[in-house]
Amino acid sequence: MKNSLKQIFICSSCGSIHPKWLGKCPDCEAWNSIHEETVTKSQNTQYHHGSKAEVFPLPKIQEKEERRVFCGVPELDRVLGGGLVIGSLVLLSGDPGIGKSTLLLQALNGLAQRGYKVLYASGEESCTQIKLRAERLGSLHMNILVTNETNIHAILEAAKQTKPHVLVVDSIQTVYNPELPGSPGNVSQIRECANLIMQTAKGQNISTFVIGHVTKDGAIAGPKVLEHLVDTVMHLEGDSSSGYRILRAHKNRFGSTGEIGVFAMQGHGLIDIPNPSAVFLDENKKECEGAAISVSMEGTRPILIEVQVLVGKTSFASPRRLATGFDTNRFTILLAVLEKRAGLYLSNLDIYANVTGGFKIYETAIDLATAAAVASSLFNKALPSKTAYFGEVSLSGEVRMVNHALARIQEAQKLGFEKIYVPLRNYQMEKEHIIKLLDKSERPFFIIPVETVNDVVRFDY
Repeated sequence: MKNSLKQIFICSSCGSIHPKWLGKCPDCEAWNSIHEETVTKSQNTQYHHGSKAEVFPLPKIQEKEERRVFCGVPELDRVLGGGLVIGSLVLLSGDPGIGKSTLLLQALNGLAQRGYKVLYASGEESCTQIKLRAERLGSLHMNILVTNETNIHAILEAAKQTKPHVLVVDSIQTVYNPELPGSPGNVSQIRECANLIMQTAKGQNISTFVIGHVTKDGAIAGPKVLEHLVDTVMHLEGDSSSGYRILRAHKNRFGSTGEIGVFAMQGHGLIDIPNPSAVFLDENKKECEGAAISVSMEGTRPILIEVQVLVGKTSFASPRRLATGFDTNRFTILLAVLEKRAGLYLSNLDIYANVTGGFKIYETAIDLATAAAVASSLFNKALPSKTAYFGEVSLSGEVRMVNHALARIQEAQKLGFEKIYVPLRNYQMEKEHIIKLLDKSERPFFIIPVETVNDVVRFDY
């Protein structure tokens, strides 16, 4: 069978193939995402009729137990779904300098101390630089093997010879396959190298971490097939000025999606924060207008966060609307609802909103707390202390129910909150459990159901 080279044009966003270059991908409508690649084409395109696929009835397929190992970093184990699955392929992404290599080096040290052999293949740092970081983190161990290599065949051959339990490739954008044309980091190289890594991980039962770069838009660099190929996709995010890091699972075949782990970046590495609510809230802070507490559900973990809003007169022809930590477009819609349904005049005011601690919220349950904070700042009146809010605000001004309401209430009650405003529908569905919770509480605790957003912005409590 003879092989020849063929030029194709592939979209780095969706992976679709086109016969010629286009400025805009017709499939995913991404601009400037189509790049030329050289691939190997077989001149013999006949099907091999001798190959057959094995077919099994679904009920008769034997289940295989997922074997897990603990990394020694509790927050990382939590995001992974209870530990690292043997033979799994994990993709970790994040901004430059956010702490990806630091987190994995700490995890490798925890695995090495438990007797597991690990291989760290770095294409970005020399072996000396890795050792200096390991000394700072206290992660020096004889079971941690290091190689400074970018040839994917050399890395996989080293894994075959050393037989590690865990392999780390840092990063997928720096490794290359010499059999393919193109420089490291292009779509073809990333796709083929990731495929070889996956075959090694599954074939030799090696748990593998792959570090991935991100673009300026925050997306993982390379083809989208990279995220489809791996078992778990995690993203390390956070504000470099705040010192907190949030590890979020965007995909997990062995655990819940959306699970988060919270860390504090310190001189000797990333420190686990088992109770983020207590960290993000300042218990000794005095009452302040424009601040409200909400209960956000991140995976299976309820977290209390503070939403701050500043309302002031504008000096521009068009007032400014800016939100940090959640969707600015949704914040703008919420302001329109408050003006239309609650009668708050906001058209000539600049309004800024912020979620404290560098936290990013992707759910709508903080709508009610945000609305209360807007009214508090507008009227210069502080909200009652030890009070929390959660609920989604619809375009009609109705407060709609959210999921895991009871878990949110229990988290607020555990941290000493005395009042919590909840959607009426949630209260009606969970009334029996809420009453039991109130009866068991040793401190005064009140649940206030709300039907419309007016119930929290009229300030008659």
